[in-house]
Amino acid sequence: MYTIKLFLILVPLVISSRIDQDNSSLDSPSPEPKSRFAMLDDIKILANGLLQLGHGLKDFVHKTKGQINDIFQKLNIFDQSFYDLSMQTNEIKEEEKELRRTTSKLQVKNAEVKNMSLELNSKLESLLEEKILLQQKVRYLEEQLANLIQNQPDIQDHPEVTSLKAFIEQQDNSIKDLLQTVEEQYKQLNQQQSQIKEIENQLRRTGIQELTENSLSSKQRAPRTTPPLQLNETKNVEEDGSAADCSAIYNRREHRSGTYAIRPSNSQVFQVYCDVKSGSSWTLIQHRTDGSQNFNETWEKYRHGFGKLDGEFWLGLEKIYSIVKQSNYILRIELEDWKDNKYYVEYSFHLGNHETNYRLHLAEMTGNGPKAFPEHQDLEFSTWGHKAERHLLCSESYSGGWWWHDVCDENNLNGKYNKPRAKSKTEKRRGICWRSQNGKLYSIKSTKMLIHPKNLKSFE
Repeated sequence: MYTIKLFLILVPLVISSRIDQDNSSLDSPSPEPKSRFAMLDDIKILANGLLQLGHGLKDFVHKTKGQINDIFQKLNIFDQSFYDLSMQTNEIKEEEKELRRTTSKLQVKNAEVKNMSLELNSKLESLLEEKILLQQKVRYLEEQLANLIQNQPDIQDHPEVTSLKAFIEQQDNSIKDLLQTVEEQYKQLNQQQSQIKEIENQLRRTGIQELTENSLSSKQRAPRTTPPLQLNETKNVEEDGSAADCSAIYNRREHRSGTYAIRPSNSQVFQVYCDVKSGSSWTLIQHRTDGSQNFNETWEKYRHGFGKLDGEFWLGLEKIYSIVKQSNYILRIELEDWKDNKYYVEYSFHLGNHETNYRLHLAEMTGNGPKAFPEHQDLEFSTWGHKAERHLLCSESYSGGWWWHDVCDENNLNGKYNKPRAKSKTEKRRGICWRSQNGKLYSIKSTKMLIHPKNLKSFE
């Protein structure tokens, strides 16, 4: 380009010089006639200019070719990237289809497990009813046999009586084995259903909107409308070897935390969550961790329980009473605040029945947590729909059912779940809170309430 510009400057100069020479020749007389050919110097200058122009054009062409090659290389790279992106998009679509197929299969499997669980529950109840009838018949036969033995002592060794006893014992053992098999199958089905739910949750977290719009969306809202926690309850049965609490299950070499069936004495069979720690198993009666379950419930729900055993729940005052009336128990309360500080307190305690509003009496506190519950004083349980005489407004001023004293203490682990945002003192008191006797108010993120027999070793 520089050469072209130089040539364009030189040409006018050469032409101008040529014109000046022509003009000067007109002014002076020329002895010789004018030549029709250009001067040799002019031709040389013009040729030199054309040569420079050719070199400039050649350089420009080479440079342009290099730029075009660079553009083609970039276009090739872009084409390759676009092709790779298309392949990845196709792979993602295939994975999405596979996820949908897997989810459909899991939903079908989950429905099958639920149906099998319902069938097993029905069979279990039928078996228990049959067992009750058989036990009644056995008791009747035993009474008749006892009367015969008293009236006729020699008949005790009669072959028919011995055969009848053996037959009755065999039938009873068969029923026990069948019940144990059904309970084990039900436990396995519960574990499979939990695994299926976990897989569904993992699929839901992949962000595919189509998957979350299916039946999973109803499960996300389930905690607010969960029915009372009455899992696998049956009619009253006689002693059949069922575990009385989680410590008894642990003694049977079940050393994993999870959901198990227990039957305290003179009570119903129901499910509990056993928390295994430090060589023992504790029965979990309350758990708060994320606010997914509404704890501002009615008196009846606090009596019978609500929530999910693998999440947030309240076991139920009747179930707690049926466990602790068997022996002397320890109440353990575990707390974690929003700064991840963890505390625990343990009490020896006594719990009253329904007629006393499940009156709680505490003593002998240990642990590293702040002392909040008053010891050696009776605390009565109240909800907004069932109020004890001495604290009529506590359950209305504070959300959730709880054991209250003669004044509304600011200790309530069943209150509204508050996120860690700046709140007024009144809002904090309506939430999950724990006030020590020195006046410090702790805002709580997660809680556990556990019980186990007093003669077992505690853990820290």
